[in-house]
Amino acid sequence: MGQSMAMKILTQNLLEGELKHGNEIKIKVNQTLTQDSTGTMVYLQLEKLEIDKVKTDLSVAYIDHNMLQQGFENADDHDFIKSVAKRHNIIFSKAGGGICHQVHLERFGKPNTVLIGSDSHTPTGGGLGQIAIGAGGLDVAVAMAKGFYNLVVPKIYNVQLKGKLANYANGKDVILKILQKLTVKGGTGYIMEYTGEGVKNLSVTDRATITNMGAELGATTSIFPSDERTREFLIAQGREEDFSPLEPDPDAVYDEMFEINLDGIVPMVACPHLPDNVKRVSDIKNLKVDQVAIGSCTNSSYTDMMKAAKILEDNRVHEDVSLVISPGSANIMRILAENGALSTFIRAGARILESGCGPCIGMGQAPKSAGVSLRTFNRNFKGRSGTFDAEVYLVSPQTAAISAIKGFLTTPEHLDLDLEVEELTSYGKNEAYLIYPVEEDSNSPVVMGPNIKEVPIGEELGEKIEGKIILKTGDNITTDDICPSNARLLPFRSNVPYLSNFAFSTLTPDFKKVAEEHNGGIIVGGDNYGQGSSREHAALVPLYLKVKAVISKSFARIHFANLINSGIIPLVFDNSEDYDKIDFLDDVVIPDIQSAIKNGRARLVNKTKNIEINLIAAFSERQIAVLKMGGYLNYVKNS
Repeated sequence: MGQSMAMKILTQNLLEGELKHGNEIKIKVNQTLTQDSTGTMVYLQLEKLEIDKVKTDLSVAYIDHNMLQQGFENADDHDFIKSVAKRHNIIFSKAGGGICHQVHLERFGKPNTVLIGSDSHTPTGGGLGQIAIGAGGLDVAVAMAKGFYNLVVPKIYNVQLKGKLANYANGKDVILKILQKLTVKGGTGYIMEYTGEGVKNLSVTDRATITNMGAELGATTSIFPSDERTREFLIAQGREEDFSPLEPDPDAVYDEMFEINLDGIVPMVACPHLPDNVKRVSDIKNLKVDQVAIGSCTNSSYTDMMKAAKILEDNRVHEDVSLVISPGSANIMRILAENGALSTFIRAGARILESGCGPCIGMGQAPKSAGVSLRTFNRNFKGRSGTFDAEVYLVSPQTAAISAIKGFLTTPEHLDLDLEVEELTSYGKNEAYLIYPVEEDSNSPVVMGPNIKEVPIGEELGEKIEGKIILKTGDNITTDDICPSNARLLPFRSNVPYLSNFAFSTLTPDFKKVAEEHNGGIIVGGDNYGQGSSREHAALVPLYLKVKAVISKSFARIHFANLINSGIIPLVFDNSEDYDKIDFLDDVVIPDIQSAIKNGRARLVNKTKNIEINLIAAFSERQIAVLKMGGYLNYVKNS
């Protein structure tokens, strides 16, 4: 029986356990990445693990999210991360160097290796034939400290590609088509593996766009073959020695499969407020646009920028539109400056932002009230842009550029323009933003500013869980709902006590007040609870507010793990209809919780309604031990 690409890499890196679906295994981690929004918490936790040097082959700390320095907080966090990087043999990428996923793709990603990152879009590396998994910050800290990661073995979903994209279409249109078919939870529990003769017709950066937004499917990760196009990309980046081939065995076994003909892909758009609310661009008429943003880790590559430049050449941005452009790396910015494309953008009336996440993470460029914003980004959750009543649509760079000129959403399908962009044979490199560790820095001090507070740590599990239901939510609650992300709050990612004031503020204005009045309690959620970002703040903030358990119809993968890591117990309704039998401020108790998590079944007694509800408590032996000890940090330090 042959192996898929994903299973080949997992086999090579397997340390413990049986490589069988549903089993928890321990795998060797070759590389890690962090960014500054989640990275401060990663490095605070790494410090508590008291190591000398990281155990990975390579670890990189990127500054790309919190670059709007309105006060001292972000600059202090950057200095803290830089000091930890110096001390522990970690490469440091300065602000302005670029977006972590784009820079890692260019400078460090390697086929046939395992990358763990404290960002949900780490699967971008799958475009290079890498198993690249987004994880909670503590998992990444442990990967650096110990060299391993614990993973529940996913199923493998094979997407077979045929044909070739038209020059007006983009990898973005492909993944939006897949999201339309599978939805934001359709990839949950799977690795998406792309094969077929159509793969050779996709550039590495188009592949990376597709794997990047595999996160929006809920997938563990996504992966493409490492082939001749991969080798050419690495040669152009000056890294031919990092190439190694990867393809599935001819008789590889898959759990699910479907086929996409790239010839039939047309420009697509994700409408507000979820990435799976997808339609053809041509089906939306007369949508006036106020803002267009081209960039993000999803679509900020050289080829993406050049396609936008071709459309904007000798044109002008519509008088009612604000167009902002942010190339994905300083090296791409340099190339665009040297080949004249940057001048094209400026002559057309675009605003040029530095190489970073910027508007995608809500760090500046919020649309006007009730404004319509077209973005080449990966998420359009309500309020994520910084304007709660804005309507955000996700599109390709080609669609974004032509729409910025016309002033309304329109398709690039009928442009009489050659949009083919040849890959460069050499991209050169820009090392000015990278600080490599040296031996003499291994004893340098760690610098901590006044905004950096202690990491909340859970307590040992008692015999029962009891309290009030302090929040009941609907389906598809995001980590942006649990711990909002915007320019006002991002500077406080190292300050959980402050962030707690805004917990669930997109849903209710007084969650913290209710939690404090009842000394914490229990949260009830619907389907796909905790989708979106990998930010463990969405678990640490509830932990700080003494949330003891979350009960939902289903969980997003990373948030489920983050809850366990923090010592909060995630439980699932045995019968989803029982969700309707619990209400806000019901008084409940889960007795014999120690036995429940061991046996995989729990019982909730709703004392207010005098009923009992059955719950699923399915955890691995390691996760049970973690929960009993009050979280992963306690577990690692004592094991």
